[in-house]
Order: sequence, then structure tokens, then C-alpha cells
Amino acid sequence: MSLELILLIIGAILVLLSILGGIKLSSNTSTTYVLVSLGVIGISLISYGGFTYGLLNQMGHMEYVVTGAKLEVEYPVQRVQVISPVENERVGCRVLTMGVYPEGHEKDIWVLLRPSDDMFYPQSDHTNTSFKRNGEWQVITRFGGSQDELYDLFVFEADEAASQFFSDTIDEWKSNLFYPGLTDEELPATAVEVDHIQVFLAENCRGVF
Repeated sequence: MSLELILLIIGAILVLLSILGGIKLSSNTSTTYVLVSLGVIGISLISYGGFTYGLLNQMGHMEYVVTGAKLEVEYPVQRVQVISPVENERVGCRVLTMGVYPEGHEKDIWVLLRPSDDMFYPQSDHTNTSFKRNGEWQVITRFGGSQDELYDLFVFEADEAASQFFSDTIDEWKSNLFYPGLTDEELPATAVEVDHIQVFLAENCRGVF
């Protein structure tokens, strides 16, 4: 429980005590002064705690991303594939990667980036897996390399176990503030590569995240 929330609770208790004391106790100068003081302190704590808590817990700002070129989609869609960015495109530090999937597809879709260190980095939004709806999927991909660096962008479809592995990995990295990447041997066997393109960084993205 945060300090701001504790101040809110204490303030509410003091105000409540002040109100109940005023109702139950006979009025005299000393008692009234104490009750009024408790009420003032309580209101002050509520005001400060509420203001501070509100500042610290505002909804996070929407992450700015760009979209790249898009492939023309042939319908009906026959396979999971990435349609943006496109092969050999120069991309920014944050890109909205988009794709399509065939009707009836039920597995999770993951994008993994592989920069020049040959490690894999699963990408996620707030839900970890790529967002899927009406035959289309998308996920924010974040690049952290140098200008002109080559990146392999892989698209995997994953069953529940593989998807949980990627989610747990991301949570662990965030908790430790350390992102070591995954080796090819560490990738779960039930995560199956379904598409792969290469892109280049249009700018220096080191230290951006």
C-alpha cells in the first residue's frame, strides 16, 4: 500500500472521528477545539494524499508509434503473415507491426525481434500477445539498436504453454530491468515460425527505452 493511500485512509478516519465526536459528545470549548482540529487535519491529509495519489497514478500516456508500408493482402487469407513493415524497410524505434491471419485461427501470435546479437526478443503490448480481431493482428515492436542495424522480424504462432513462457519471460525482464534476450535453444518447441522479414533501423535507437 502506497504512502499516499495511507494518508487518504488516515485522513478519512480523522474526519469520521471528528464528525462522530461532534454528534456524541457534549459541547465544550476544549472538546470542540480537539474535534475541529482532527477534522481539519483529516481534510488536509485527504486533500494532500488524494492530489498526490492522483498525480502518481494517472493513466499512462499513449505510446507514440509509427506505421510503415503495407503489403497488399490477398483474400481469402491463407496463412499468418506480417503485412507491415515490409521486407528491407527502414523503420523507426517504435513501429506498429501488423498482419493477417486466416479464418478459424485460434493460436496466439507473437512477434520476436532478432538484432545483430542473434538473441530473440518477444514483443508485447499491454496484453503481451499480439492483438487479434477480425482476421487482423498487431503489436508494438520496439527497436533498441544503432542506425542502419539489420533486424530479423519473426512471426510465431504459439500454443498456451509457449505463450505463457513468452509472457513470463517479459514479466521477469521487466521486474529485473534486464533484457538478456533468448537463444534459439530457449525458444519453446511449440512456438512455430510462420513468417520472417528483415528490416533496417532508420535512426539510432540505443537508450530510447
